[in-house]
Amino acid sequence: MDVFEALWPPALAESWDSVGLAVGDPDAQVRSILLALDPMDAVIAEAVVLGADLVFNHHPLMLKPVKSVNAATLKGGAVHTLISNDIALFNAHTNADSARGGVSDVLISLLGIEDAEPLVPHAHQATAGSELNTGIGRVGNLETPTAVRDLARTLSDRLPRTTTGVRIAGDPAATVTRVAVCGGAGDSLFDEVRASGAEVYITADLRHHPATEARDTANRHGGNPQLIDVSHWASETVWLDTAARELEAAFTARGLTVALQHSAVNTDPWVERY
Repeated sequence: MDVFEALWPPALAESWDSVGLAVGDPDAQVRSILLALDPMDAVIAEAVVLGADLVFNHHPLMLKPVKSVNAATLKGGAVHTLISNDIALFNAHTNADSARGGVSDVLISLLGIEDAEPLVPHAHQATAGSELNTGIGRVGNLETPTAVRDLARTLSDRLPRTTTGVRIAGDPAATVTRVAVCGGAGDSLFDEVRASGAEVYITADLRHHPATEARDTANRHGGNPQLIDVSHWASETVWLDTAARELEAAFTARGLTVALQHSAVNTDPWVERY
């Protein structure tokens, strides 16, 4: 837990979020960790089969309060399975979005942008001991102006394949330089995207009304930002490789030996389209 919280400080989590140890005994021994994006039943079953001592997730099991952990309920059933198999559950969510090298840093780096800045700087970053340049989303400049459709094709090539694919709203032929991204659902950040001067915004789970309103607003102010919508799962699961490397380095530096495994379960809910 000390390693997790050093890499992804809980203070960087948004006020509404739930991060940290959700299930388990802080004094229990950990020899093996399974990394996954979602604490779905299939991931927990995989942890049981693999004999993992801890599941490290991005998304929290207990984001919304529950009134019961009755084993017949969805959340209660997960908790019972974990406890009965001596498996702990820990997650880093918006603190991993906000931290340097986090979800949105990894996403924007797929386009060759390595010096991105937070789209929404975190309020804690100015306090003593806090990590600088932290916050939700990232914004930065491409080395070469690029057509929106070419950015979408690059993302399609570099993100895991999904049923929903990569979609464009706006002008696919528009040439852009300044890019904003938010891994996961980012349709609440359009004001910040416009204020950043981004010419294209890449995020996931764009809904009809926010997307159409964003495009109408853009058309009244020069046409930008163009929009690229990707799979929520794909936009975030690419971060797990970076997280594993950071964990390996941190464990080694502390003289700890912990086996890390990546979940083989694809937790993207969409499986077919017609």
